[in-house]
Amino acid sequence: MEKYAIKGGTPLHGEVEIGGAKNAALAILAAAVMTDEPVIIDNMPDVRDTNVLMQAMESIGVKIEHLGRHTIKLDSSNLKDSVIDDEYMKKIRASYYMIGALLGKCGRAEVPLPGGCNIGIRAIDQHLKGFRALGAVVRIEHGSIVAEADCLHGNHIFMDKVSVGATINVMMAACMSSGKTIIENVAKEPHVVDLANFLNSMGANIKGAGTDVIRIQGVSRLHGTEYTIIPDQIEAGTFMMAAAATKGDVLVKNVIPKHLECITAKLVEIGCRVIEYDDAVRVSASGVLNTTQVKTLPYPGFPTDMQPQMTVLLGTASGTSIVTESIFDNRFKYVDELARMGGCIKVEGNTAIITGVEKYSGATITAPDLRAGAALVIAGLVAEGETIIDDIKYVERGYEDFEKKLQGLGANMIKVTSDHDLNMFRLKVVM
Repeated sequence: MEKYAIKGGTPLHGEVEIGGAKNAALAILAAAVMTDEPVIIDNMPDVRDTNVLMQAMESIGVKIEHLGRHTIKLDSSNLKDSVIDDEYMKKIRASYYMIGALLGKCGRAEVPLPGGCNIGIRAIDQHLKGFRALGAVVRIEHGSIVAEADCLHGNHIFMDKVSVGATINVMMAACMSSGKTIIENVAKEPHVVDLANFLNSMGANIKGAGTDVIRIQGVSRLHGTEYTIIPDQIEAGTFMMAAAATKGDVLVKNVIPKHLECITAKLVEIGCRVIEYDDAVRVSASGVLNTTQVKTLPYPGFPTDMQPQMTVLLGTASGTSIVTESIFDNRFKYVDELARMGGCIKVEGNTAIITGVEKYSGATITAPDLRAGAALVIAGLVAEGETIIDDIKYVERGYEDFEKKLQGLGANMIKVTSDHDLNMFRLKVVM
C-alpha cells in the first residue's frame, strides 16, 4: 500500500503551479457527452477522480483521446448506452453528474448511487426534485437512480437548500429542455460558473451563473468546443495553508485570486502576509500566529473543502480558535488522527474548539478522506520527527503529484510503496 513518509520541520519556499479544478473538471467531463461533435478540454487535472469518470464514460461508448497529460479530446457520437456501471461510480461522488448529462441528451439515465469520501450526509433530494420539475420520472431501483423523460420542459425551480451538485445536475438537464428554466437559490461556486461557461461555449443559453438565480433557455442541440478549465481554488488554498503552517514563503501560481479571497482574508487575520498578483498569490508567515473563528459556508464563504487544512493551521496558533462546519455533518474525523500528533482539539457537534500547541509530533496516521488527508500532510510537514500517512489513495483523488510539488518547495517527503523505500528515505534524511 502506498504511503507518504514525511520528515517535518522544514519551511516551504519557492513556487508551485496549480492545476485545473477537479470539481469543475468532473462536471465538464460529464457535460461533454451532451454533444455528438468533438470536444477538446485543456487544463484537465490528472487525478484519480477524473480518470475514474473517464473510464466510466468510455464504458458507454465515449471515445477519449489524450492529446497530452492535461489535454483530452472526447467524441460521444457513438454513445451506446445510458447506463453507468457500478464498478466505476461507487468510487466517486461525481457519478451523479452523468444523470443530468445523459437525461438531457438521451432522455434517460441510470446511474448507481454515488460513492466518494464519507464526510457525512449529502442528500440527492434536490437533484431529484429538479429532474422531476423538468418532466422526468425518477425512481431508485436496486441501488441506482433511474431518470426518464419523453421530453424535458422548462420550469421554475426553487432549491430548498444551496447545493452545488444539484445546481450542476439540473443546469445540464435544463439546457437541452424545451422552453425556459429559472433556478433560484443556486450555488455560486467558481466551478458552477465554469460549467455554465463550458455549456455556453457548446451553444447552450445560460445566464446568471455565479448569482442566486440561473436562467436557461433550452436548445435542441449542442456543438463541439475547445475549452480550458479554471485553476483549482482548493489545491491553491492547500498550498497557501502549507506555506503558512511551515512558516515558509511560497508563490502559488496559476490561480484566480478572486476565488481565494475568503482564504486570503483568514490568513491575513491570523498574521500571515499575503500578496496578490494577476494570476498568483504569495503567502509567507513567521512567528506565532493569531487565533480566529471560522465557519464554513457556500461560496463566497469559507469553503468546507478547506476546513481541515485551516484547523490544522490553527492547531499551532497561540490561544483558542473555533471552527464551525455548517455544510457536512461528519467532517471532523481527522481530529483523532491529529490528536495522535499532539493536537489539542475538542469537537462538540459541528464545532471544533482548538487550543493551539507549540508543535505537532510525528506519528503513524491514516487519511480518512481527501481534504483531511491533505490537511494531515500539512501537519506532518510541521511536526517534529517522522510522520507516516496511510490510505493516501484519498489524497490522490484530488491532488496531482502532491508529494512532488511539495518536494519542489523543499519538503522532506516521499511516496513509498515498500519498507525498502521507507528505509532509504530514513537513511537519506539522516544523512
